[in-house]
Amino acid sequence: MSTAPSVPTDNAALRSDDSVAKQLFLGNILEENLFPYPEIRARDKEMLGAMTDAIDQFLADKGAELKQYDRDAEQPAEFIQALREMGLFGLIIPEEFGGMELSNGAYARVLGQTSSHDSSVSLTIGAHSSIGMKGVLLFGSDEQQQRYLPRLATGEMIAAFCLTESGAGSDAASIRTKAVRNDDGSWTLSGEKIWITNGGIADFYTVFARTDTPEGKITAFLVEAAWPGVSHGPHEDKMGIRASSTTTVAFADVRVPPENVLGPVGKGFKVAMSILNSGRTGLGGGAVGGMRSLIRLACAQAKERKQFGQPIAEFGLVREKIAQMTVDCFAAESAVWMVAHLIDGGGSDYSVEAAMSKVFASEAVQRASYEALQIAAGNGFMRDFPYEQITRDTRILSIFEGTNEILHLYIALSGLKGVGAGLSELKAAVGDIFNDPIKGFGVLGTYTGRRMREATGYGIDRIVHELSPRLRKVAATYEKYTVELSKSSDALLRRYGKQVADQQHAQKRLADIAIDLFVGLCVLSRADSMAKQLHPAADEAIGIAEIFAKQARRRMARNVRGLERNEDAAIEQLAGAVLAHDGYMWDVI
Repeated sequence: MSTAPSVPTDNAALRSDDSVAKQLFLGNILEENLFPYPEIRARDKEMLGAMTDAIDQFLADKGAELKQYDRDAEQPAEFIQALREMGLFGLIIPEEFGGMELSNGAYARVLGQTSSHDSSVSLTIGAHSSIGMKGVLLFGSDEQQQRYLPRLATGEMIAAFCLTESGAGSDAASIRTKAVRNDDGSWTLSGEKIWITNGGIADFYTVFARTDTPEGKITAFLVEAAWPGVSHGPHEDKMGIRASSTTTVAFADVRVPPENVLGPVGKGFKVAMSILNSGRTGLGGGAVGGMRSLIRLACAQAKERKQFGQPIAEFGLVREKIAQMTVDCFAAESAVWMVAHLIDGGGSDYSVEAAMSKVFASEAVQRASYEALQIAAGNGFMRDFPYEQITRDTRILSIFEGTNEILHLYIALSGLKGVGAGLSELKAAVGDIFNDPIKGFGVLGTYTGRRMREATGYGIDRIVHELSPRLRKVAATYEKYTVELSKSSDALLRRYGKQVADQQHAQKRLADIAIDLFVGLCVLSRADSMAKQLHPAADEAIGIAEIFAKQARRRMARNVRGLERNEDAAIEQLAGAVLAHDGYMWDVI
C-alpha cells in the first residue's frame, strides 16, 4: 500500500493545553486533538515534493559510496558540502534567517526520505536540527538567533548537542562538567562530554554544565568549536551509523561570554528536556523511512526468490512477516505525524506523546530490520546486501534521545502524576465537606461519577466522532481499555502511594497499555480520514486498523492481568542471585 502520510496543519479545535496521553490515564479520550487526522499544509506539500525528489536524485546512485562511508566510518568533506548545498541544515530554521521553515511534520518526512537511503545521512542532518541548534530556536534571545541562525541555516556552522557524560547517561541531572561564573559575568567551562553526534565536524555546541547557582544547578551554554580550550577526540568505532561523526568533546577552562547563556541561568535541565522532547519527531520520521525501505526490499526479495518451485512470497509465514511490517509501519507513521501535528498546532504539553511515538517507532523498525533480513535468509547476513547494515544502524534508536526503558518510566509516572493529583484533591475534599461543602462535594461527585462510569460501563468516554461500522468496532477496543488504564492507575497508586516510583515492572505495563492506546487511536483517526476521503488504499488502511486493534487488545489484556498476577518477585530474586554470583551459576558437568 503506497500512500504519502499527512503532515500536520493548523487545527482550530486543538486543546493546546491538554495532553492526549495524560488524559488516557484519567479515562478520557481527547478526541478534539485526534480527529480528524491532520492534513498536509499546502506550503509543506509543495516543498516536500521538490525536496524528496532532490534527495532521491542525490542519494539513489550513491549506494556503493554510502556503503564505503560506513566501512570507512566517515563521511567525506565533499559529501558534507553537498548536504550544505542542498539546504539540508536549514530545514526548520525560519525563512527570515535563511532557512526553509518546515513544520515538524514536514521535517520528519524529510528525515524519513534520507533514512530510506542511509541512516548516517539522517543522523548528520538530524543531530544538527533536532537537538544541536534546536535550543536556539526554542530558548535563544533575539541577539543569539540573529548571530547564529543564518550560519546554522547554511551549514557554515554545523551543530551538536553536548549532554551525555561518562556515568551520566539517562541521569542527566548528575553531570559533572562545570561552569563557574566570573566577576565580569563570563563563565569558565570545564569537563568532557561523550558520544556526541557531529562532535568531530561541529562548529557549534549546545553544552550543559553544572553551575550550582542560586538560580539552579544546571545551565545551558552556546559554545563555538573555534574557542580556545575546545577540542574533540577521534571518531568512535561504532556498531552502526558508522559514517556519522561521533566523538568526545572536551572543554578545558573555556571562557564563555555571558551573552552565550541559553535560557535562564540554572534552568538548563528544563532546556535539555524541552529540546529532546521536541526533537523526537525527527527520530520517529527516520524510523518510518527505514521501515518503508525495508518493506520494499522484503517485497522484492520475496517475489524474486523461489523455493520448491514457487516464489517465497506465496508462503504464509513470509506473507505474515510482510503484513506485520506494514501494520507496524502504518502505526508508527500515524503516531509520528500526529505528534508533529500536536507540536505544530501550538500544543504545550506533548512530551509524553513524543516519548510514546519514539518508543513505538524505534522498536518497530528494529523488528522490521530483523524480519527483512530473515526473508533475505543467507543473503541478508552478507555485507554485499543492505540488510545487515540497516539492522546495525537501527539498533541505536532505542538508546538515542532517552533509552526506551527510561521513557517507559517517564510515560507511566507522567500519567500517574495526574491520577495522583486527583486522589490528593479527593483527600482534601473529604476534609472540606464541612468547611466548604460545595467544593468538597463537587470534587467527590466528580470522582465518584468517574468510578461509577468505569464500574458500570454507562457513560464512559465514548468516541463521538462519526465512524464507519468496521471502525466503530475498533473504537470500542480503545474505549474499553482507556477505562482499564484509568482503573489500573488508580489501584496502583492506592496500593503503593509514593512508593509507586519504585515499581518499575508495573510502570512498564502501564506505559505499554498507554502506548497501545495512543498509537491505536492515531491509526483509527488516520484510517477514518482516508475512508472519508475515498483514498484508493482506504480499505487496506481500515484492515490495518482492525489488525492493530486486535493485536493491541491482546497485549493490553495481558498487561492489565500482569498488574495483579505476575512473576515479578521471582524475577527480582533470580536477578539478585545472578548478580551476587557475577554471572551464570550452573557449571556444565
